[in-house]
This record gives sequence, structure tokens and C-alpha cells, in this order.
Amino acid sequence: MKIQHQAAQVAVAGHLCLDIIPNFHSNRDYSDVLVPGKLIDVGPASMATGGSVSNTGIALHRLGIQTRMIGKIGSDQFGSMVLGLLNDQDPSLTKDMIIDSSGSTSYTIVISPPDRDRMFLHCPGVNDTFCNADIKEEQINGIRLFHFGYPPLMRKIFRHDARELEELFQRVRKKGIVTSLDMAKPDPKSEAGGVNWVRILERVLSCVDLFMPSLDEILFMIDRKTFDSLTGQFDEASLPKRVDTILLDKLADTLIGMGARAVAIKLGDQGLYLRTGDRTERLANAAGCGADATPWNNRQLLAPCFRTRVAGTTGAGDCTIAGFITGLLSGTDPVSVITNAVGVGACCTETSDATSGIPAWQTVIDRINSGWQRLGPKIDMPGWQWDEDAAVWKGPGDMV
Repeated sequence: MKIQHQAAQVAVAGHLCLDIIPNFHSNRDYSDVLVPGKLIDVGPASMATGGSVSNTGIALHRLGIQTRMIGKIGSDQFGSMVLGLLNDQDPSLTKDMIIDSSGSTSYTIVISPPDRDRMFLHCPGVNDTFCNADIKEEQINGIRLFHFGYPPLMRKIFRHDARELEELFQRVRKKGIVTSLDMAKPDPKSEAGGVNWVRILERVLSCVDLFMPSLDEILFMIDRKTFDSLTGQFDEASLPKRVDTILLDKLADTLIGMGARAVAIKLGDQGLYLRTGDRTERLANAAGCGADATPWNNRQLLAPCFRTRVAGTTGAGDCTIAGFITGLLSGTDPVSVITNAVGVGACCTETSDATSGIPAWQTVIDRINSGWQRLGPKIDMPGWQWDEDAAVWKGPGDMV
């Protein structure tokens, strides 16, 4: 289905930064990166905008969605680079940027060798001062979906049990706008790593229609015992291969019990898990008022990833979210939505930066329909069945 610009307006707010991405050679082992005294030979660096606002926002724009991007930068050289990079995409993407001369622009050094999960060296900059009042009424009036990303990397947003985030989502939701939230895993030794995320989610998720964390983020936040146990045995990047659907169901049920209408857990190359409750009218209405919510009620699905030659994984989760939102606004059913979402995420991994690999929406659909090869999940899925026609895994509690 073709997306019309005037039919699908989204505001993406939250974390924004400049990504500095060294090009790693594919013919050597990089396990010794960050060892003191080492000089590591790399290729030229790419400079790109990063963070949820940039990654999800630009991906939506490239997929054909008219997108309003609301982020905060400093009035410094990195801020000028961010504006220049966004202008190269489309000058309209910079009109809602907040320029704060009192602080510095956030930046991230992305260490992303081929065929390995990425690592980040991050400076939050003025993201730490972002607050509810930074988003003006005129920036959210008339939109159909509001997405906020990476609150754990934004000090004023997560402090005081995330009161700023809660008030922002309450304000947006009162306008009848569909709400979406993504997370980021904080440094465990940072201030954000020590806050009570269970208490925060209990306050915020009652205002969230679509919650899309990654597995490591949500395990860290609401099941720290399991997170610590798994990361004590295995590399954190391999966590999606070390869990089963019993744990995923438990996590999702907890989050829906906190108020989220739908939970989509990003599993890296293991796919995208979706669980919904029985109050999904607002999700269905993202495609237009009066849409039938039945196909969205009580779903338990997992879409496997598509096979690609991976150049980098930076932004893959954010682009998966962009694919999910695009499918949701187009009015397709949940099976198509999560399938298309992992298709967009797979396209992202074919380039080293977050968004240059994202094609037009119809190109993604055509590639999926042409028989794009899938990757089989390696996790245990007791009671789940492969639906050949739908090309997704369905859980024992799936109602459709």
C-alpha cells in the first residue's frame, strides 16, 4: 500500500546526537579494541546524525511519511554538522530543532565492526536538559502518531520518576494522538542505571499505546536478576539467542499489565516479538477513525528477520520501529506490520550508518514479496507454530 504524505503525519521527539562511525576492515579480529596502549588501524569515518529522533525520523521520511523531528542541539560545531546533515536529507526536517546555546551537542563514537554488535562511547550533551515544555502545542497539533525515544539518555526526562515524560505523554494522549515509546539501555554505572525503572514504567505506560524496547533494555529495567544472570554467562549481544518465548511472554504480560496497549520487543537477528492486549482500538485507529480493532486484539506473534549481508547494525532497531509505524498508519494487519518492520530493519544493516540503506516503502514491500530469504530464530518456542501462509510464528495464545 502506498503511503500518502498528507495521510500519515508523525512527530518523533527525544534523543538526538552526531554519530562518528569509523570504518572497520572486514579481514581482522577487533576483539582487542579499547585495550590500553593499542593503536587500531581503521578506515575513513562516516559522520551521520544519530539517536532516536534522527534514526527513526529519517527512516520514516525515507519510507514516505511526513515527519516532524523534535530534538535539541547546541550552538556549536557539532550542532552545525547535525543541521547540515538533516538539511541534506530535506530542509523541512530541521524546522523543529531546538538550539540551546547553554550546552554542547550530543555525540556518539560508534564502534561497529562487521558481524559484531556495536558499542558506543556517548556524550549526552543538551539531551540532558530536554523537557516537556520544549515541545510546543503547534508541534503536536494535527499529527496522528507521537513517538519518543531514548528517555534513559536524557537526565531531565528520567529524573523524579520521569515526571516530565509522564506529563508529556498525558498531554499528547489527551489530543487523541497514538503514542509510541522506545528505550535505550543506560550505562549501569550512570545515574540512569540506578533509577527505579519499574516505578517509572508503571507511571508512564498507562499513556503508551505502543511500547517497543529491545530485549536487553527491558530485561535490565524490569528483570535485573535474569539480566545479570544471562550477562554473567554470555555476551550481552547474544541475549536474544539465550532466551525463550516463555520469558518474552512474561515480560510482555508485565508491561501490558502496567498499561501498554501493545508491546513489541526487538530481538536483533532473532526477529520482532509482538504481544497485544484486548484494548487496541487506538492502535487500529492509527490508520483512520473507526478501523476494526479485532485483528489487533490478543495477538502473540514473532516475525523472523530477513537475510542480509551485514555492514553494520547501527540504528537497526530504530528503523524497525519506523517500519512498524509506517505499516500501522497504512492500515495493514499485525502480521504484515511486523513482517514489514523487520524488512525495514534488515535494509538498515546493509550500510554502516543508520538510515542511508532505507529505501522507499514500496521497494521494501516488493523485496519481501519477491521471496526474500528469512533467518530462522534459534530461541526455544514451546507451543508456538509456524504459519506458512502468514510467514510468522504464532504463539499458543494468539487469537486470530
